[in-house]
Order: sequence, then structure tokens, then C-alpha cells
Amino acid sequence: MEPRNEGPQRSDAQRNRERILEVALAELSRAVDVPLSLIAKKAGVGQGTFYRNFPNREALVLEVYRHEAQQLADAATELLESRAPDQALRAWMDQLARFAVAKVGLSDAMRQIVGTTDGPAQPGYALVVKAIETLLAANHEVGALRPGLTSGDFILAVAGIWQIDARGDWQTQSARLLDIVMDGLCTGAPARG
Repeated sequence: MEPRNEGPQRSDAQRNRERILEVALAELSRAVDVPLSLIAKKAGVGQGTFYRNFPNREALVLEVYRHEAQQLADAATELLESRAPDQALRAWMDQLARFAVAKVGLSDAMRQIVGTTDGPAQPGYALVVKAIETLLAANHEVGALRPGLTSGDFILAVAGIWQIDARGDWQTQSARLLDIVMDGLCTGAPARG
């Protein structure tokens, strides 16, 4: 069931929705079976407000995931507006790592809803692929990446971030891994030759 979206929301309604999503991400990352009433309470909204936005657990989990994917996708464009393409790509990769850590927490909830953890079946996957394609195109245009690199290649190259233990020092480990990946993406780039 889709969350209600009957056009533009008032600013206070939008803030409530954003708070619910923020709390839900944190709580669902800790425990897939967290009571929805606890999420509403921690978000500072009443049960009516909560269920008006998210009529059931499935709607909430799908929207949390989609919301996170949308923020990640939007970041690609924002970074390209303020940085050189290679710097934008590397900064975006750090955001992708944060997304991966959050996604690990949502994996059980997503598996229950979509029945798989395969990328294409998950809501928001197309948004993330589009962001990757935008970043790669900008980098190819300036010759910052090896020729012929595709979004599929990129996804396979960074897949290791999904194996990082989110309970440990994941920031240091993901930064090291993504630096190695970035070096590989740039090896043989026309601008470096």
C-alpha cells in the first residue's frame, strides 16, 4: 500500500513526515520488528499523524528506503554543481557508503517486503543507477575516467562496501576501499595520459 500523497503538504506536515522517516531509518536499522508506536513517539507525532502518512509497516519501510535513495540520487547533481567531476564522484561514493550502512540495517525489513535483496527489485534502485550514470557521464566528458566504464562496472567495483561491518569502524574501512576503487576507475583515463 502506498503512503498517501494528495499533493503538496503544509510545512508542518512535511516536517512531521521527515521526522518520522529519520526516526524510522534509525529504529528499523536496529530492529526490523520495532513497534510503529515507538517510531511515532520518538518522532514526536501522534498515532493519527503517523498512520495518515504510513498506513502500515510495509508502506513505511518502502518509503524510508525510497527516501534514502532519492537523497543519494539528488546528492549527485548537487555535488556536480559545486565540484570537479572526479571530486564529485569520490564525495558521492562516501555518501553511497553511508547509504550502504543504512541499507544493511534495513535489509531484513526489505527482504520481508520485496522478498529479495537484489538491487533491481528494490525501490529507489533506478534512482541510484541514474545518479551513477550522471556522475560517470560528467567524468567521461572531461576524460577523468577510463573509457568505456559503465554503471554496471561501477556497481560491481563498489560492491565491497555492502560487506563492511556497520558495527565497526566502517568509515575508515569504506574510505580506504573507495580510494582504491577510485584509483582503479581513473587508471587509463585520457586526462591522466
